[in-house]
Amino acid sequence: MKNTVTTFQAMKDKGEKISMLTAYDYSTAKLEDAAGINGILVGDSLGNVVLGYDTTIPVTVEDMIHHGAAVARGAKNSLVVVDMPFLSYQTSVYDAVVNAGKIMKETQCDCVKLEGGKSVCPQIKAITDASIPVMAHIGLTPQSVNAFGGFKVQGKTLEAAQQLIEDAKAVEEAGAFAVVLECVPEKLARKVTEAIHIPTIGIGAGAGCDGQILVYADMLSMFSDFSPKFVRSFANVGEIMSQAFKEYDAAVKDSSFPAQEHTFKIDEEVLDKLY
Repeated sequence: MKNTVTTFQAMKDKGEKISMLTAYDYSTAKLEDAAGINGILVGDSLGNVVLGYDTTIPVTVEDMIHHGAAVARGAKNSLVVVDMPFLSYQTSVYDAVVNAGKIMKETQCDCVKLEGGKSVCPQIKAITDASIPVMAHIGLTPQSVNAFGGFKVQGKTLEAAQQLIEDAKAVEEAGAFAVVLECVPEKLARKVTEAIHIPTIGIGAGAGCDGQILVYADMLSMFSDFSPKFVRSFANVGEIMSQAFKEYDAAVKDSSFPAQEHTFKIDEEVLDKLY
């Protein structure tokens, strides 16, 4: 059955946990979809994982559309969420609606995600008024990494913790159907989850959230540049791939691949008539 924004709300209401992972291509999306993952995020984390940038800042709307469309083609049952990249919504409410609409139209995704609390509520309201569902994202918001002075846990002081709760309530009021909580102390994330009616999706925010999300390359140990504390490795796929690449390289160089079973035949009479 297709997961929708109402599915997410129903799962929270029933106390059922929501599973989400990132994906950036058709094949990975198909595998996650078949596994029963409730939601797939085409995150601007593709800037780090796929494109090799140090941050998500350089990612463009065109990048998100290119990868988002591929994922949407592969995911038939998972809710597909596409990130709105840096400066695609912060500049104005008008820009936010235009870019959200462009992403929806050209990817065929189910909804968009944007970062920020009270400051982006006018954008959230305008986008949802245009019948485009919005997932919010508060706490550590990677597009603001330069303002934060690095990737740091958010909400640790009284003022910051109160602001986080207020931001969560504000994005809910603006119309967001769910909110990602990133790098937030576990007990604070639980308080946020209890304070609002929409689902919370945690990443480095503890088990008290309504759901969890991870970058798939992190949880498969495929991305070696950096591994956050909150990541659990569910399989060492990176090591398996590396070993397979080495074995392929060796097989090509010692001529054991391709073998006869990997080749196609031609009638000898045809060969004899060649000149």
